[in-house]
Amino acid sequence: MPAARLLGLAWRQLLRDLRASEVRVLFFSLLVAVAASTAIGYFGARLNAAMQLRASEFLGADLVLQGSAPAAAPQIAIGEALGLHHAQVVEFTSVVGADNGIQLAGVKAADNAYPLRGQVRSAAEPYAEEKPGGGPAAGEVWVEPRLLAALGMNIGDSIDVGMKALRMSRVLTYEPDRANNFYSLTPRVMMNLADLPATGVVQPGSRVTYRDLWSGPAEALAQYRASVENTLSASQRLRDTRDGNQQIGGALGKAERYLNLASLVAVLLAGVAVALSASRYAARRLDASALLRCLGLSRRQALLLYSLQLAMLGLAAAIVGAAVGWLAQLGLFKLLHGLLPSDVPPGSLWPALAGVATGLVALAGFALPPIAALGKVPPLRVLRRDLLPVPPSSWLVYGAALFALGLIMWRLSLDLLLTFALLAGGLAAALVLGGLLWLGLRSLRRLLSGAPLAWRLGLGQLLRHPTAAAGQALAFGLILLAMGLVALLRAELLDTWQAQLPEDAPNHFALNILPDDQDRFAQQLKQINAAAAPLYPVTPGRLIEINQQPVQQIVTKDSAGERAVQRDLSLTWAAQLPDGNQLTGGHWWQGSPSDDDVPGVSVEAQLAESLQLKLGDRLTFDIGGQQRQAKVTSLRSVHWDSFQPNFYMIFQPGTLQGLPTTYLTSFYLASGHDQEIVALSRAFPAVTILQVDALLAQLRSILAQVTLAVEYVLLFVLAAGMAVLFAGLQATLDERIRQGALLRALGAQRQLLTKTRRIEFGLLGALSGLLAALGCELITFVLYHYAFALPWSLHPWLLLMPVAGALLVGCAGVLGTRRALNASPLAVLREG
Repeated sequence: MPAARLLGLAWRQLLRDLRASEVRVLFFSLLVAVAASTAIGYFGARLNAAMQLRASEFLGADLVLQGSAPAAAPQIAIGEALGLHHAQVVEFTSVVGADNGIQLAGVKAADNAYPLRGQVRSAAEPYAEEKPGGGPAAGEVWVEPRLLAALGMNIGDSIDVGMKALRMSRVLTYEPDRANNFYSLTPRVMMNLADLPATGVVQPGSRVTYRDLWSGPAEALAQYRASVENTLSASQRLRDTRDGNQQIGGALGKAERYLNLASLVAVLLAGVAVALSASRYAARRLDASALLRCLGLSRRQALLLYSLQLAMLGLAAAIVGAAVGWLAQLGLFKLLHGLLPSDVPPGSLWPALAGVATGLVALAGFALPPIAALGKVPPLRVLRRDLLPVPPSSWLVYGAALFALGLIMWRLSLDLLLTFALLAGGLAAALVLGGLLWLGLRSLRRLLSGAPLAWRLGLGQLLRHPTAAAGQALAFGLILLAMGLVALLRAELLDTWQAQLPEDAPNHFALNILPDDQDRFAQQLKQINAAAAPLYPVTPGRLIEINQQPVQQIVTKDSAGERAVQRDLSLTWAAQLPDGNQLTGGHWWQGSPSDDDVPGVSVEAQLAESLQLKLGDRLTFDIGGQQRQAKVTSLRSVHWDSFQPNFYMIFQPGTLQGLPTTYLTSFYLASGHDQEIVALSRAFPAVTILQVDALLAQLRSILAQVTLAVEYVLLFVLAAGMAVLFAGLQATLDERIRQGALLRALGAQRQLLTKTRRIEFGLLGALSGLLAALGCELITFVLYHYAFALPWSLHPWLLLMPVAGALLVGCAGVLGTRRALNASPLAVLREG
């Protein structure tokens, strides 16, 4: 037969077969796989495009020299000699105040040359038309709208930044070098750098970030980098657009990888549904294939005919799935609008094409092995129905599926270690739980003798195919487990954690308390009846050597130790072991060190493990340009969530003398004392007072937004699970039709058969819900006990999961097998 006629025959047969249930399930399964892959693909691609498009704007320059101390004069002179454009920015966190309240804000002091890349945008009033360019003049500040709302003020009013009153002249709507609003827990204030000395906020030991911005030709920038790198202090580093892009994209990159993992689960479940549907598709076309062979079609042409039908069906499902995935990613961006860049490019066709390719690869890997049998049907089958084609080799079936899975994992760029660990763990759990389910179903045989007829028929169907029943229960148990776990952690974890805090747990932190003010500040806290922790001296410093070896050569990449040595730590000293700390090794010191002794330092135990520290090791710190050495004399476990001041490093008293120091503390103040906080802030303008309640509310909002997006993505997994259920039902539908016809011929009423189906699928759903409930309890026990150190208790509401599973699977099962009740018994028996 010519290729054109073969293609036309395949198309006509496909149109005729669209009424077949297995074809519809196959179409839906592929649609889900492509939609999930396309949606997550667009999510990642559009984010990366946005970051690449505005990489330089994330820094406001081509190159940034950043540190906790101002750049040295020679470092500035090198850039100016090379003809580079230069701007200066100083950033810090401070409390801004007015007559009717105070608010913690992120303050940026910038000179008139800022920014070198991109433009600042502002408006005359909140939500008015934006105007690009410019910056606040001396004596003015630009503020975000939420600061106006928090303080109940208007443009034109004045606020106090430290000891300087500044007039709010415009609304700040956009800063090019700000990480959008991903980590924005405080409103922003932008001021002129010329006003910074008058505020008195920046003092020796204050937490301040100095940024020198440079832009110019690539050759000059490379020359500047090469010249300055050798002059960098331990607290300084150079950042270019690649560093900024990685920093902004790090958290979103992790979210993308986890979403890709959810996409893989959806594709795998859809692949199982494709395999089941393709098996029934092939089984129902054995007679047609034998007839075509009798009419002169060769084995190769028969195989090509059905492969073409499968390819056309897969291509149609993939195109529709890509469109659904594109719409779904719009919804995902809408849910995460507060956590993502505001100007995300629309994206190209590549994610859609990649999603289509994923669906076709899944189709080829999971559906071609059973379809291959259609090319081997003997023509004699038209006379002898018992003749069957030689089934494909098990190696071919499993090899094709594994090859398809490997291609999909490569396309999704998954973390292979995490993926294989989850797949191996999931497979082990599936084998154990599936085996228990199989044994449980087998043990039900003894209960059937005295059960009513509807129960015997319903349970008998599960017992007739215990392996398939166990597999379907596991698939739906996984879906219910994922959704139940997300709901449980979102609704309970933060509440449980807060419930463990004592009623008088500190709800305010005070930072940057000057040495001359520490006694007056402590006395002021007593006057307002605030329960305060001790005042701890703090100086910023960086660990640079361990036993005379550079620390970068010791720490492992992406570990807690690497993150700790890439920034300044808050260093303190104390004579007594702080509350919430417990020694796990070594001993606490007695008094101050003598002149010839190396002073001691106590290190937090988990950080010590990451840095491979042991008792007796010698550490070298860079503190304010001076190097200080200390010997590890003890290791401590720290109760980090106590809302008390906690530190990685605590030095022996007398170690850090002569260094610039500020103090910090935490305190509890009952609600309704806002005016006292305002007065405290006005009395000590350099002090930053952080309200923990506001941070908790913001954290709860972010947590709710992220988990809502996770649940949104899990809808794809639910759809894939429904495809597995319907595919499993279709695989046994012919048998159910014959069984139903025989029972009705023997006098069974339709009501009895309907009740039988409800019992069968209700029990299957209840088993899925029971597995999900047990899994939720087990996982939360492990998380609470080992990860969060919180007391765990049973969750009685999880008993609703078997009920929810019974309703969901029961309704789907009765709907999927309605043909077995509607088929004419006489026609079915005659056909048999």
